Amino acid sequence: MRISFLSVSAGLGGAERVLLDTIAALRVRHAEWTLSVVCLAEGPLAAEVTALGAEVRVLPMPPGFAAVGESGGSAAATVVGLAGNAWPLQSYMRRLRAHLSAWSPDIVHANGLKAHVLAAWASPRSARVVWHVHDYVSTRRVSSVLLRRHARRAAVVVANSHDVAADVRTVLGARVRVEVVHNGVDAQRFHPIGDTIDLDAAAGLPPAPAGTRRVGLVATYARWKGHETFLHALAVAAAAPVRGYIVGGPVYETSGSQLTRDELQGIAGRLGLADRVGFAPFQRDVAPVYRALDIVVHASTKREPFGLSVLEAMACGRPVIVSDAGGVRELVTHDDQGLTHPPGDADVLAGHIASLLHDPARCERLGVNGRRTAVAFFDRARSAAALAELYLSLRAAPATADTPERIGVHAR
Repeated sequence: MRISFLSVSAGLGGAERVLLDTIAALRVRHAEWTLSVVCLAEGPLAAEVTALGAEVRVLPMPPGFAAVGESGGSAAATVVGLAGNAWPLQSYMRRLRAHLSAWSPDIVHANGLKAHVLAAWASPRSARVVWHVHDYVSTRRVSSVLLRRHARRAAVVVANSHDVAADVRTVLGARVRVEVVHNGVDAQRFHPIGDTIDLDAAAGLPPAPAGTRRVGLVATYARWKGHETFLHALAVAAAAPVRGYIVGGPVYETSGSQLTRDELQGIAGRLGLADRVGFAPFQRDVAPVYRALDIVVHASTKREPFGLSVLEAMACGRPVIVSDAGGVRELVTHDDQGLTHPPGDADVLAGHIASLLHDPARCERLGVNGRRTAVAFFDRARSAAALAELYLSLRAAPATADTPERIGVHAR
């Protein structure tokens, strides 16, 4: 079996960490398979793939096309952006198609909405195309049109949660096979016992006073990840000896979709938190970050497709407080594996932070339950096994010849 993965981002966000775990687990389960990754952008992902023993090719998308997105912009602006990049995209497609044809994969597994369309255009007709959907599609008007137009080229759509699967079905209807494969976690790497990071040093803060509890949000700087909600909650819950941490950074190329560190520091300053919140850069190894925290907060203001950071924190035995919407509901039941709060509700989040800070026994119970759930139901070997079964079923089926001949956007 020859499998080629396409990755829109070459950073190390959630979808990319899932890809790396998938490759690692597949190499253990099916050592005879040949795996490759086409990175559609420059970034650290390529080195991580190489370290796992898989082949890698970096083919950066045209900068103008890479910057086109639907976060914070109008559908008309997105269409204009795509049309303006039609010529360089045609040239790029020829290069991508030539690479995939020469590599001759049995399966082309695409990660990211742009990668889904590129896979439909560029994959050899003999290859079976898998769309791995990590985000909600229905709210993206242009992407919805493009995916509907090319859906016949996808042999199967893999959704990372039942909530995402339901969303995909509203866009693509019953004509496309949709399967749920929850993201997995390396339960040995993400373990309660192990190295920790000095978060104060990483954030450029003086050492915290003895007895200080550490509460953190680990996420990219995407605007919907709830950094402002987290900061407002810390300001309300500041009566306790607590220091907050935001760990992460910008990882995507899409314009307008992310906050900057300066913006976040400005918000913290206006809330009087300048000396009580640290901003640590993105950490390639995030397990020591979770272990350094007493409480891990997930504060997304919109539905979370899955919540990989939540699962990783659970595997590390840390109590989590999560935004109660979307796929994260498939990980956490309130007061069992963690606590939940309405998306964007800083007051409820602050109350949960304060309650856990004053109840170590509850923290311990939630951490133990979270670890047990992560190991029992979300180990990466289970996810890889489910994907392997899908690949094998697809190889036995004939490939479709519905490959689009030209690039275009036709919205109705």
